[in-house]
Amino acid sequence: MNALSGVTRGDQNRALSLSTIAFTLNFAVWTIFAIIGVQIKSELGLNETQFGILVATPILTGSLTRLMLGIWTEQYGGRIVFPVQMLLAAAATFLLTMADTYIMFLVAALGVGLAGGSFAVGVAYVSHWYPREKQGTALGIFGAGNVGAAVTKFGAPFVMVAYGWEAVANIWALGLAAIAIVFFLFAKDDPVFEARRKSGGKALTLSAQLAPLKNIQVWRFSLYYFFVFGAFVALALWLPHYLVDVYAVDIRTAGMAAAAFSLSASIFRAYGGHLSDRFGARAVMYWTFGFSLLMLFMLSYPSTSYTIHAKGGDISFSTEMGFGAFVLMIFGLGFFMSLGKAAVYKHIPVYYPDNVGSVGGLVGMIGGLGGFVLPIIFGALLDLTGVYTTCFAFLFLLVAIALTWMHFSVRNMERANPDVARDALPELPEFEGMPIPVAPSAATLTEWEPENEEFWATKGRKIARRNLWISIPALLLAFSVWMVWSVVVARLPAIGFDFSQGQLFWLAALPGLSGATLRIFYSFMVPIFGGRLWTTLSTASLLLPAMGIGYAVQNPETPYLIFLVLALLCGLGGGNFASSMANISFFYPKAEKGNALALNAGLGNLGVSVMQFLVPLVITMGVFGALGGEPVALSDGGELWLQNAGFVWVPFIILATIAAYLGMNDIASAKSSFSDQAIIFSRFHNWIMCILYTGTFGSFIGYSAGFPLLMKTQFPEVNALQFAFLGPLVGALSRAGTGWISDKFGGGRVTFWTFVGMIVAVFGVLQFLPADGVGGNFWMFFACFMALFFLTGVGNASTFQMIPAIMRQEVPRLMPDLDAGLLQKQIERESAAIIAFTSAIAAYGAFFIPKSYGTSIAMTGAPNGALWAFLVFYAICAVICWVYYSRKTAPVPC
Repeated sequence: MNALSGVTRGDQNRALSLSTIAFTLNFAVWTIFAIIGVQIKSELGLNETQFGILVATPILTGSLTRLMLGIWTEQYGGRIVFPVQMLLAAAATFLLTMADTYIMFLVAALGVGLAGGSFAVGVAYVSHWYPREKQGTALGIFGAGNVGAAVTKFGAPFVMVAYGWEAVANIWALGLAAIAIVFFLFAKDDPVFEARRKSGGKALTLSAQLAPLKNIQVWRFSLYYFFVFGAFVALALWLPHYLVDVYAVDIRTAGMAAAAFSLSASIFRAYGGHLSDRFGARAVMYWTFGFSLLMLFMLSYPSTSYTIHAKGGDISFSTEMGFGAFVLMIFGLGFFMSLGKAAVYKHIPVYYPDNVGSVGGLVGMIGGLGGFVLPIIFGALLDLTGVYTTCFAFLFLLVAIALTWMHFSVRNMERANPDVARDALPELPEFEGMPIPVAPSAATLTEWEPENEEFWATKGRKIARRNLWISIPALLLAFSVWMVWSVVVARLPAIGFDFSQGQLFWLAALPGLSGATLRIFYSFMVPIFGGRLWTTLSTASLLLPAMGIGYAVQNPETPYLIFLVLALLCGLGGGNFASSMANISFFYPKAEKGNALALNAGLGNLGVSVMQFLVPLVITMGVFGALGGEPVALSDGGELWLQNAGFVWVPFIILATIAAYLGMNDIASAKSSFSDQAIIFSRFHNWIMCILYTGTFGSFIGYSAGFPLLMKTQFPEVNALQFAFLGPLVGALSRAGTGWISDKFGGGRVTFWTFVGMIVAVFGVLQFLPADGVGGNFWMFFACFMALFFLTGVGNASTFQMIPAIMRQEVPRLMPDLDAGLLQKQIERESAAIIAFTSAIAAYGAFFIPKSYGTSIAMTGAPNGALWAFLVFYAICAVICWVYYSRKTAPVPC
């Protein structure tokens, strides 16, 4: 990098700003057919396939010329090649106005495509101005010139409506010619070209420039760009036409909506360069493909009507995505595609510093070819099927193949290098064997010794606290989504859903069943995948039930089966607790583990209370405006936006997902296989703690799910939703605030007295229930339940404090041959696994308690039978705790 010795910050800024402006105008010209093509299609009477070929033709030229333009930039300098390319593209754009047949338009479009070749020129020119460690960010800023597509979609429709499409072509051509002149007058030769000219050296020959193209890695890597850039260009061209036909909007509205996609797919490219510099290309590409897959699945689902032949007659309902939701979805899709574009190009100047033009040109060419091929495929699929969303279905298939290929390539690379740390390997398999290593990710902690006081004081505590305080809101959202039905089901009859009382209790109970089952599997995921990755994925999965609820409740004809499926999907939130607790347990020393777990669980449990407080408020107002859908009219004249019960969590879930991925860490020493963790199934005290934790947490989550409906059925004159949030609030806060009691007096002793108190509290609840539907005392009933919630929180904290204490006594007895280091790791591993597994078993309380209420009411007309059964179970738990842990001569005192 000696050529950079005399380069100033001002020189760099001048080169970057002029190149970015020039690329923006080039891209605006390159995608001009996205707008003017709609009117030309109408004038010429083109079918969908012909239209697809017309809008794709400039993309073909722009793609094929990128390779040679990149090479010429290396040989003759960007200051010369850039203006020449822009003047030629401007001339071709101006000549569009003289075409009057389809063939003439295709010929002119070939010349317009030269504007797309500007990318290869800019990449080669800009990269020579910056040192290697800043090239990712610089190229990301330059690549944000893709926003030119949004410029066309914002401005061109208004010009076309006012003056015709010819005016658009003339104005865009004039602007491109003007910037060509400005660039030639004010830009400087890049320092590499200048140094070569001063030294009298010669540029690399054409064969030398093309030599890296012999590497299969370059071609494989180019295919990633086929989606992130090629699909971006294809959708930028296709969306205005799609929106006009599907949503019947005018060209100005279609242009503005399509511009939202182009904008997000462009301006965030600079941020993608920053993320690639910081976290590596592999992480960013996983994000790109994973989230794109989710969004394309939703976009590919066509407007559909269903008829279910039920016993009582046919049940019909329909699904479709509204215009506002579609715009939000494509905006999100564009965001992740922009990150992927930056991740691909970040490494080209690092691995090929002398061949940026040719390699960047090839990658850009293959990506650009996607922009040529895909619109033609979109048109052909539409002609063949008549289904507009087939374009997104095809992209879904393309991304699924790319993600699968990338993932298995990464796994094969890791298996082929068993002695090399995962973070020491190249970011992507395409770089395996290359001489320049990519900086390892800082997300994995290779050194983690929380029991070392010096390490903990200087580094460990800060890292652990950051992971804890990111984990807490993610867990809070998980609990909110898990228990949302406990509020929603009470409102369903009011908006026209004719469900029986038994069906409503099933809806409240099913999330508990699925959540508890998922916890069993989630219990073992953190050591296998890493806490950071698993927290990210599990938090993102909450988008499915949150958005599904928002759509389902808007139509009173939505069948009960759909609600059952959504209730099961809410269990995704319940599963998160097991992995979250296991993850946090690895970060803290034994002296602080109890309090840390209490904070994570207690404030996470607060999500139930937050949900029960927030949802009754947001469903009474149009929080999301037209994007959230219309309200439902109530019989009393009011309005209800019940869909907000799901939609309100979506933005927070997205933020928590991003925070988890960017801010959390994996611990290398915590990694283990399922077989390593499966030893807990042979531990006697694992099963004993499952019983005790079911008594405390199973009660907390079960009462939280069933409390609103129980109050509504037993005291119908009371507004149950007004008070429902207080129970979970008391339980969550008591858990977060009483962990220190167990640290001081012993978890076994606190747990025993907790069960004694719960027996008294349940007996009190029984005394104040109505008898045969009459009498009863709501406030005493409510007070006893608040005491019950408080005690469950205390017990939740004390039982989790017991588990590490038990394993510190049991593991040395069962595995006496382990040395001190391995013994500590085994204790930590088993403690984390048991904490997660017991939470899975206990979570079944969220199903059995509401279902027990429903069964008891159906059989006897009152919930008393269920409450007596709970009282007996608490007595059994108290005896077990006393025998094994709390008495003076207990086998494992704790």
